[in-house]
Amino acid sequence: MTDPITFSGTSPRFALPMLFAAQAQKEVFVNEGFALIDALMHAAFEGESNMPPSSPADGQCWLTGTAPTGEWAGQSGKLACRSAGNWLFVTPRDGMRLLDRSTGQEHRYSGGWLAPAAPAAPSGGATIDSEARSAIGAIVAALREAGIFPTG
Repeated sequence: MTDPITFSGTSPRFALPMLFAAQAQKEVFVNEGFALIDALMHAAFEGESNMPPSSPADGQCWLTGTAPTGEWAGQSGKLACRSAGNWLFVTPRDGMRLLDRSTGQEHRYSGGWLAPAAPAAPSGGATIDSEARSAIGAIVAALREAGIFPTG
């Protein structure tokens, strides 16, 4: 017979709270877990900032900058999600993908947040190939539409 599975206090990837037998106030832990799942499922953020917004709405998430202040102090590079009037902070894991609503661009986490910049449009040169430039422009536009490059 195999041994029963035992759990630590939180899940290994996103620190979702675990329940224990005979635990008091289970609803607190369950609701915190649901709030984190809600923030992480199809995750998107409003923008990146070092300062919390003055009037955040529940359900909004922000990517904290390199030097966060106020309620975000000490939470650099995390996803700050507003839920029930409080901030929940999620430590990123390799493979996380987030949509930046301010730019329409997808950010990916791999040891740090990555978001490629769009290349500059071709210019100059002794021989100008308008068809090649048009094709390059179409490729960049398609990559913007796919969320690889920021819009605009």
